[in-house]
This record gives sequence, C-alpha cells and structure tokens, in this order.
Amino acid sequence: MNRPVFAVAACLLAAPLALAPAADAHPQHRGPHYVKEPVATGSGGAVASAEFHASEAGIDVLRNGGNAIDAAVAVASTMGVTEPFVAGPGGGGFMVIYLARTHQVVTIDGREQCPAGCTPQLFLDPSTGRPLAFEEARHSGLSVGVPGQPATWATAVNRYGTRSLAHDLEPAIDLARHGFTVQPDFVQQEQVSLPDLQAFTTSRKLFLTRDGQPLPVGSWFRNPDLAATYSALARHGVGYLYGGRLGSEVAHTVQHPPVWSGTSFTVRPGIMTARDLANFTTRIQPPTHVSYRGLDVYGMPTSSSGGLTTGEALNILAGYDLSSEPRAQALFHYLEASRIAFADRNAYIGDDRYVPVPEQGLLDPAFAAARRCLIGDTALTSPVAPGVPYPPYQGCPAARAQANPVHEGTSTNHIVTADRWGNVVSYTNTIEQIAGSGMTVPHRGFLLNNEMTDFDFAAATPTTYDPNLPAPGKRPRSSMNPTIVLKDGAPAFTLGSPGGSTIITTVLQILLNHVDFGMSLPDAIAAPRVSQRNTATSLAEPAFYTSALAHQLTSQYGEQFTEDTGPVLPFDAEIGNATGIDFLGHGRFQAAAEPVRRGGGSALVVYPDQG
Repeated sequence: MNRPVFAVAACLLAAPLALAPAADAHPQHRGPHYVKEPVATGSGGAVASAEFHASEAGIDVLRNGGNAIDAAVAVASTMGVTEPFVAGPGGGGFMVIYLARTHQVVTIDGREQCPAGCTPQLFLDPSTGRPLAFEEARHSGLSVGVPGQPATWATAVNRYGTRSLAHDLEPAIDLARHGFTVQPDFVQQEQVSLPDLQAFTTSRKLFLTRDGQPLPVGSWFRNPDLAATYSALARHGVGYLYGGRLGSEVAHTVQHPPVWSGTSFTVRPGIMTARDLANFTTRIQPPTHVSYRGLDVYGMPTSSSGGLTTGEALNILAGYDLSSEPRAQALFHYLEASRIAFADRNAYIGDDRYVPVPEQGLLDPAFAAARRCLIGDTALTSPVAPGVPYPPYQGCPAARAQANPVHEGTSTNHIVTADRWGNVVSYTNTIEQIAGSGMTVPHRGFLLNNEMTDFDFAAATPTTYDPNLPAPGKRPRSSMNPTIVLKDGAPAFTLGSPGGSTIITTVLQILLNHVDFGMSLPDAIAAPRVSQRNTATSLAEPAFYTSALAHQLTSQYGEQFTEDTGPVLPFDAEIGNATGIDFLGHGRFQAAAEPVRRGGGSALVVYPDQG
C-alpha cells in the first residue's frame, strides 16, 4: 500500500504517540525514558515547558553537564521544532536569570525590533491615513520585526552557560532531522492558523497536506530545513543570521513575501534589510524588583511592561491582608489593583531608549499608596485614568482615559529551568500570533514573527501621548513577564506564562494563589483565571465565570465579567499556559506545568523522588 506523504512527513502512523515516549518518538534519545506529567518532584535539576520533547531536551542537557542556561536554550530551540507556531528562531523574547555564584538576577532583552525604515505611520494606510485592519497589517512584511531569538540564545550561553551553543542546539537538530509524531495540540494550532498558513506557499508546503489542510494526528513530521538552519547556526555562529547569508534570506522574504495566489489576504511587502539584522543586539539590564510579603520579586524591565505592571500591582496589594480577607474580597482587590496598574502601563511604558519611562515612580510604594486610594467598595469604571508617577504623588484622579485597541497575540510559550548548582532561568518567547505573520522563510523551516503589530497603530486621539508608536530600531511594548522570586537571597519559586496582555494578570494571580492563599505551586497554576486590564469587563475562564465567587463579585462588588468562550477551538477559552518551579530546599525541586490547559504541559526533574 502506498503511504501518503504530508509536507515533509516521512510516514503515517496508525495511532497518536502515547504520552510515555517510545523509541520511535525520538530515535536518537540518549537518556532514560521519561513520562509526560504536569508535576515532577526530585533533585538534580528541573525543567517545565508546554511540550514534552522540549522538556526532555532540557533534562538531557542537565544530565550531561549543562546548566540551567544551557537547558533553557535547548528547550527553546526544541520548541521551535515541536511548537513551530508559537516558537522558533523567527521570534524573540525575554530571559530572567538567577546566577547562583554571584547571587545576581540579570535579564536579557531579545525582543524583536523595528527596521531602520520604520516611522510612526508604519501601519497607516497611505491612501486614507487611517490604521490598517489588523489582519492586513499582520500578514504583511511590515509586521515582521528583526528576530532576536538566536541572539538571545548566544548571549545567554556565551555569558552564563557551561556548554557551547552548538552543543545546546543538538537535541533540536536531532529531533528536526528525525521527526516526531503529530499530536492533537499541533493540529489544533494548524486549524486555528489555517488561513494564515495557506496564504504563503512556503508555509503550505512545510506544514500542510498537499491540498492545504492540517496534518492528521498521528502523522510523522520532519523538518530537515530547520535541522539544516540550526546546524548552520551551530557551525557558523549567530552571525550567520546577523550579517550573514541567513539574514539576507530573511530580509528578502520580508520584502518579497511568498504569497499563495489563492489567498484572500492583501499582503504588503516589508522594509527590513540585511543591515537591520546585522545591527541587532540584545540588551542586558538589571531586573525590576519589588518586595512583597517578605519576598523579593524580580521581573523584566522595558521593553517589556511585565515587571513594572506586576510590581505596581503587588505594591498596591501590599496594603491589604489578602490571606485573612474573604476570598471574594481578596479577588476584588486583585482585580482593582490590576485595573489601576494597567492604566499606568498603557500611559507610560514603552521602549525606554525612545521614551521616558518613570520606572522608579511606577515601582515606588508611595505611588502605589496614592493609587490604592481609588479602591473603594465597588468596582471602578474603566478605562481608569493613569496616575502621575512623579513625586509628590497625587491620588484619586476623577478623569477617564481613552482606550486604544490591543493586538497582542496570546500564542507565546514560557520555559523554566533550574540546575543542581542553584542557577535559575525564567524565559518567555514567541512569534506573536499563532503562526506569527504566516510566512515561512524558503528552505529554512521556520516562521517569521508579526511582533511589530504590538506597536499601537496610532495614538488613541491626535493629542494623546503614546509611548508605544513605531520608530526606527524601537522595540514594541510587550507583556511578557518571566519572574523569579527569592526569599532571604535564595530562589523560592519561578514562574511565567504566555497569553498576550493576560500574561501579567496570570503571573500576578498565580503569585497571589501561592503566596497569599497558600496553594501549592501546581494548584496555583491549575486554578481558574480571571484577567482585568483596565477594561469594562474582566475576561474569565469558564470555570471562573460560572463560579460562586464570580457571582459574589458581581452582586456584592459590581465586577462585570466576559466569559472566554473560545470562538475557534476549545483551548481558546483558556487564559495562559503557565510553568513554574518551586524550590523545596535541600536541593529538591517541584516543577509544574498546566495539567489541562492546551492539553497539559510537561514537568521533569533529573532525579525523580521515588515512591
């Protein structure tokens, strides 16, 4: 019987891969066999991610002498193989690292940046002067930012790793070359992004069947083009992208998108050049820092808004004894603190190389106290106006703000790793929407991001100050929120999540669940979520929307909720896809991923507890 071939698939299996990996799932697997579970407790090091093969790659690196930084790079590059619609070398992200030897927390900003030809009018239609429709902007070359992912990997490994980038890429190269069994979540992402993948000839050829449909569950998917790309980066270094042949090919793809003749999308060419890639650099910066309930909470500074917004919300909430309040009252305070912090985020945070960001004021407990006075007995009406984060701080403004459309994609991924020496990595990265811009670089095996649509297309009004408009070399505001929490100078736990602007509230809610409400980290991650981002209603997962707590918040506090119903597929009704590691003392870890959301994640430790 002739076997059908799908994209670069080599064969069709009769059934989906079991959760416990067999030899055919990873033909060159060098370590012991692992099992996909959302929680793992043990010693020797820990990894948690959304995908089993990626977590396995990280554990193998830890077993073979790599540290947490090496493991994070191995996980991220493998995610580019198995989760290509949310990860890969065509994107960027943010890494927060705790260095055990020096007891420092450092950050790496590998966010994509706008080409040199960018202007504030990047997403305005020149024929009308009005903002482009989001889908037209997304599928254009204009949406593609200079990728920062490989530069982040190289910076992290060269500065803080124990192995070479070439060694850390080996698991991803091996898996891309030999292939893996297509799982339901892979197919779901193809279904969600089907029009986007269909719009470009290179993406149709790589990811879809010959008639342009999603691959069947159980088919075998290989990506030799990506294996060759990773191999070239391993051999030549990341200069192969930033100033080399690969960079020229990326720029050519952006300028000349490989459009399928049958697409209904209007696809505009981009302005990125090879020089834009050659000029890209990562940024190493101190983290944001706030104290909360005796803990030191470290996060990502600009160009992300995650650390500043979470920090301000925590400072506001520090004025309440949440652990002794009735749960509905505590959640009311969480929602209102989020609402206020988002008002200040939207007004002040952008790339601090281009706009003045009042970081000190936003994280000043005195400013939080001035903002806290807005919170009364009933929900505020959004959009709440921003405060003035410059002393002397003035509280309780009565004005309303003007809202601006938000286009942040929710299809990101988060990785956490820890090693036996005490190093910790919290790493969020993305290509923005599911499948990014939809464009695959010809013969290179990876999708390009649409991160530039994270810029505001225009100010809310002609006279409104907007810190997040495009500019040459500028990085768009992000909500990515990789977080590391220390207690008495040692790691206590680390966490993060995808989810666009809901990342901030997801991390905040998990942190409150764990610290204030006494939940274990796995339970804190699994709990139903609700997100307030200075909008008229709070977005709630179905399990929260139908809960008695939601009813009480509405009837007693005036909070209003919109149910996240998942208009495309059921997993769209889920907020975030978090991972974390709890440090149990005496060299033991509890790694945690989602038990249900997105089909469940994968947590592994080097030496699992027995029994």
